[in-house]
Amino acid sequence: MKKLSASAVLLAGAVAVGVLFAGQASAMDKLVIAVVPKNLNNPFFDQAKFGCEKAVAEIGEDKVECFFTGPPEHGGGDEQVQIVADLIAKGVDGIGVAPSNAAAMASILPRAKEAGIPVLTWDSDLLAEHADLRTAYIGTHNYDIGVNLAKLAQQIKPDGGSICIQSGGAAAANHNERMQGIRDTLAGVDRGDPPGERLTGQNGWTEVDGCPLYTNDDFPLSVQQMEDILIKYPDLDAFVPTGGFPQFVPDAYRNVAEKHKDRIASGDLALVVADTLPVQIDLMKEGLSAGQVGQRPFEMGYRVIYAIKEMAEGGDAPADPTYTGLDVCTPENVDTCIGG
Repeated sequence: MKKLSASAVLLAGAVAVGVLFAGQASAMDKLVIAVVPKNLNNPFFDQAKFGCEKAVAEIGEDKVECFFTGPPEHGGGDEQVQIVADLIAKGVDGIGVAPSNAAAMASILPRAKEAGIPVLTWDSDLLAEHADLRTAYIGTHNYDIGVNLAKLAQQIKPDGGSICIQSGGAAAANHNERMQGIRDTLAGVDRGDPPGERLTGQNGWTEVDGCPLYTNDDFPLSVQQMEDILIKYPDLDAFVPTGGFPQFVPDAYRNVAEKHKDRIASGDLALVVADTLPVQIDLMKEGLSAGQVGQRPFEMGYRVIYAIKEMAEGGDAPADPTYTGLDVCTPENVDTCIGG
């Protein structure tokens, strides 16, 4: 199958938005709410789509539409910004966006404010200095993901050790907040703004050279990074992805993690990963991770639809921030832990 160029993808997205609004001409009372993930080829964001579809089913398809659109693949955020610009130009009733590049997204959102289009962020927020460009953030307390990942690592390696953190994009505010949570918790002190300062021996923890690793949501790359770092540092004490990146290609992840299954089982390697999608819980049940810290993407998509509908009808804005909670899953509670 021929892969579309970036320009072709953007053109197709613009056409899709145009078709959407042409179809709304005869149904002006129907709210069109655009929900924009970082990318579409991601099982995490699939859950958010299911959430917004559930909200639409409850409210009624004749009253509201969840227009779920975004870049087809990972990237630096430029495609996502262009998609949001197109949505603003077409005049959607509201936008919920998970910014890939917080600063870049902020550059386009003044247009939404001028047009009177409410914007919510979810999963990933804008930078603090741009918070006035959106009404509220709905999603995970990202710093706390890092805190809980670090606590799992500490339980396994109470004396510290060498660690490699694997992140998403360098400009992704949510992953930088998670990295800060990991570093602050392991160091035992708040050491600055996101992504925090490298660990250089605090409480026995040291980040190895070459880390953190940045995947840019390229899942096959993330598995290769994981394999390479574990080969380079065969005695690495902890490998901690701030997202489910390598586990989102489970067969490839399994091929790498199985080589280290004995080290995971013995506690020699603290392999703890963010997110708790069903496939990830299955991998933990196989002994291929020592812990998972999960978000609730379904609830994010669900709440975005209801919040924008409420505002469009003259109701109150949601609390800022609105946190959707976390689930900490381990081999001990895996049968009862909530995944999603």
